[in-house]
Amino acid sequence: SSAVAIVLVSFPGQTWEKVLSKVKKAVVFMDDRCLESLHWNGGAALLFEAGARNIKQFSSFEAGGQNEPKAVFVVSTVLKGRTADIIKDIISLSHFQYCVVFTTVPHSIHLLANNVTTDLEGNPVFEQFEEKLCEWMGDMNYTAEVMHAPVVFAPLTQQLHLLPAFSELFPLLEVDLEAINEKRPEKKRFGSLMDVDMHSLPPELQIQIKSLASALNALFEFISTREESFSVGPMSRLIAGELTNHPQAKNRRKSAPNKASIVFIDRTLDLTGAVGHHGDNLVEKILSVLPQLPGHVTDVQVDMLELTHLKQTTDTKGILAPGCLAQNQSATARLLWETMLVAKQKEAVMEVRRQLVEAASKENLPIKMSLGRVTAEQLCSYVQLFRDSWGALESHSGVLQLGLAAAQALRHPALPRWDACLAFERLLLQALGDSDLAEVLKQLLPLIKSSESGTGSDSSELSVDDLLVLLVCVYSMAKEACPGGADEEKHVEKVENELIGALTLRLARQTSLSPLLQEITGVSGPEELTVERAHSALENVFETLRGVSHARDHLKNFSSVYTPSDGAHQATYRPLLKQVLEEIFHPDRRECPDVEHMSGGLTDLLKTGFSMFMKVTRPHPSDHPLLFLFLVGGVTPSELRLIREVVSTHKSCTQVLVMSTRLLRPSDVPHLLFRTDRLKPDIGV
Repeated sequence: SSAVAIVLVSFPGQTWEKVLSKVKKAVVFMDDRCLESLHWNGGAALLFEAGARNIKQFSSFEAGGQNEPKAVFVVSTVLKGRTADIIKDIISLSHFQYCVVFTTVPHSIHLLANNVTTDLEGNPVFEQFEEKLCEWMGDMNYTAEVMHAPVVFAPLTQQLHLLPAFSELFPLLEVDLEAINEKRPEKKRFGSLMDVDMHSLPPELQIQIKSLASALNALFEFISTREESFSVGPMSRLIAGELTNHPQAKNRRKSAPNKASIVFIDRTLDLTGAVGHHGDNLVEKILSVLPQLPGHVTDVQVDMLELTHLKQTTDTKGILAPGCLAQNQSATARLLWETMLVAKQKEAVMEVRRQLVEAASKENLPIKMSLGRVTAEQLCSYVQLFRDSWGALESHSGVLQLGLAAAQALRHPALPRWDACLAFERLLLQALGDSDLAEVLKQLLPLIKSSESGTGSDSSELSVDDLLVLLVCVYSMAKEACPGGADEEKHVEKVENELIGALTLRLARQTSLSPLLQEITGVSGPEELTVERAHSALENVFETLRGVSHARDHLKNFSSVYTPSDGAHQATYRPLLKQVLEEIFHPDRRECPDVEHMSGGLTDLLKTGFSMFMKVTRPHPSDHPLLFLFLVGGVTPSELRLIREVVSTHKSCTQVLVMSTRLLRPSDVPHLLFRTDRLKPDIGV
């Protein structure tokens, strides 16, 4: 791997150095998004090794003790409104004489949040906040410091970085375009999402996009790299534009010795891959069936009971801290995690077994070797060998937690539902080619009605959440699979109304509402859910779905992710990501109109003037030894494997590093699509 890539590995940890230098003898209050970044960078141990006294949640219900004079706050939000109130609450209940506040939002964006358009000297917003901190501590002679630290990167592996602070950022859809246009005069309305510019977005979303661009700028600064930005999709274009025009980036690009390309891609251009159950990937299943770690978007809880001799009773619930997937301590566990994340499921489980056998033999534990299929029982029996040796447990805890995660997913009662979803997706994929959209949607009606009993006793019976995932799957391919005319549209509308009716009845009969259904309907329990409310919520869902089917309308080369059956072969799904990468690594270095190059304005005009006389080669994503792929709205584990496969097929010398806003499970997609605040993300104000 290139020298730059090696330096990059230390970047996320480096962003924390500033924080670590201040935590000695302090109580640390941290919000969930920053805690999640810390979790993948070494976790709480980092803070304790640096001398922190305690770590607490960033909440008005927390405070420092009588003999704790120093506090450090780490937040991913703008220092005003709700965020400022919580800091004030914590300080009022404590006895601090020294407060340090870190925010991942840079000072320039704090100016924007306060409607200041001119660039001011120094950091006046932070200085004002320092005065407030002293006021709240009750003595202007106490010490307060406020600064920016871009602690937003979570390195899941050396090749994959997530940004938990932006996990709710998602490309806009048709429904959002309508909301933007509603507030604009008739003559100034946008024809498509591709026309929407930064200034016409709500301030909260502008702040989020600018913060993301600023974090990426910090990364390129750290690895002294000059980047060429490319984008596929409207949201990607806005982010790439912000990065290109970032005020600090201009100087960096003049002097930076290294070069890289970064290609932003909108998740909405291929939701088939995001909701699909076809990944053949162990981690996708672990993430989908195990409960999430409280406050985390990515990691899950691994039950540690099998590492003890406790019996599974109600008394043992909550005694043991859960294990997790982020194993930063041991290199062996890190490599195992990487294999689990990108390999096919069969390879992954074999590797889990191999590592458990190896660990057991290192510790001279009496292991029974077995070949053949790996089962959950077998993995558990290997893990249980460790429970009587504290030393063995401690030195292999990373591998043991990953082994337990695999076993618990493989024997999980919800796994048959995964296979049921996969079977339906395959049916729908073929049906889309054979009949029109209305007919395909009709096939979902019996699924909705079948479980009117609502007992859910059959483990492979689909829940309303599952049905919403399947609907996204259908609509994400509907346009190219069934290009219908006006009559067809009327027919589709009729069936959609039948689906809305059936789903409304089903919702009205629910005895409990999943978090997703609470979010869509805006109520917390079935007793508050009226039929009218359920009906109008579902009408909104279908309006959003119709927009999903038009997400690729503006693309020329990548307008389809569906290959119909030709009689000899079945219809197939063609991942957009694969198409984009094949285009980027094509040996002819072809011009691709859909991969748009962003450049800083003036030079472009000069180039066009010259091009009449000389051949100007436009920058191409494959020009540089390092290529960042940034998936706006999430990436799935099986897409990580796909990226690897394409790069190795093309024997490219380019090193590809993946960044994304989150690691997707199929069930995340309805949450990201059907909620109401895509245009107004929570920036803590």
